[in-house]
Amino acid sequence: MNKKICNLLLILIGACISFAVVAQAYPNKPIAMVVPQAAGGTNDIVARLIAPALGEAIGTSIVVENRPGAGGNIGTQSVARSAKDGYTLLLTINSAQAINPAIYKNPGFDPVNDFVPLYYIGATPYVLVSPPGSPYKTLADVVSAAKKRPGELSYASAGNGTISHLLGAMLNTSAGIDMQHIPYKGVAPAINDVLGGQVPLAFASLPSALNYIKAGKLQAIAISSAKRSSAAPDIPTISETYPDCVGEVWVAIFAPMGVNADVVKKIQLAMDKMMARSDVREKLIAQGLDLSPVPPTKLAILLKDELAKWVRIVKASGAQLD
Repeated sequence: MNKKICNLLLILIGACISFAVVAQAYPNKPIAMVVPQAAGGTNDIVARLIAPALGEAIGTSIVVENRPGAGGNIGTQSVARSAKDGYTLLLTINSAQAINPAIYKNPGFDPVNDFVPLYYIGATPYVLVSPPGSPYKTLADVVSAAKKRPGELSYASAGNGTISHLLGAMLNTSAGIDMQHIPYKGVAPAINDVLGGQVPLAFASLPSALNYIKAGKLQAIAISSAKRSSAAPDIPTISETYPDCVGEVWVAIFAPMGVNADVVKKIQLAMDKMMARSDVREKLIAQGLDLSPVPPTKLAILLKDELAKWVRIVKASGAQLD
């Protein structure tokens, strides 16, 4: 046999053996779970809820790392460029993975080609909230006030290009009003300013606002899902009045493209084991998540469908960021 061919075969065999050894040994150190948003948001809440149980299931500790900035682009880029060894995972939301590529001219990552879809966790709506004592108690109150004072009523969001921003734009279009958008660097500071009376309204993910609503610190006006949430069935949906105004945030885990297939399988099996635990499921459901399963192959399709959907919505809204 030709010497060059023999050498090539030896290299390939060595690579296969090394991949097998890596997969067999995995994990032998802590795994970083990167959340590309600030603390207090939906994926941060989910990450901190599941990290201990996932660590038990996979056999190592899971360290949650918040890497916010540029609407999620900075943390997402960092995972795309990380080592392809399964020790850096991305726990993200569709506003970063499916909307940023539409709204930013150069997000710095390819949502489809830079990542392996690992696991879909669940979805939850956003809720339009106001502070206690506010005159804006219902959606009709908001729309009526916005029509009387065009351009004066404002709403806070978790940042430019987030679903909470675009839901306001969608409501403007559906209701024929002109609310002003005030972007924040994350949902927590947006909620804080609503609590403090600096801004009258905000769109916030249900998990990030639910405890405030239950404590009577925020008034829930309406949620953005197609149907009412089992975690808060008394809150009406926006779509009951404006059927086209629907938008939910879904949470999923991705790995950088190139991670060994056996490592991917180990992570997915550990996620299956974790998600089968009733205590984990109860905690996630209590936060307002719908845990309807979506297999990894369907997650890839869902991502592509969402990319197409939000391109249309972003274009209609006129939103564009550098």
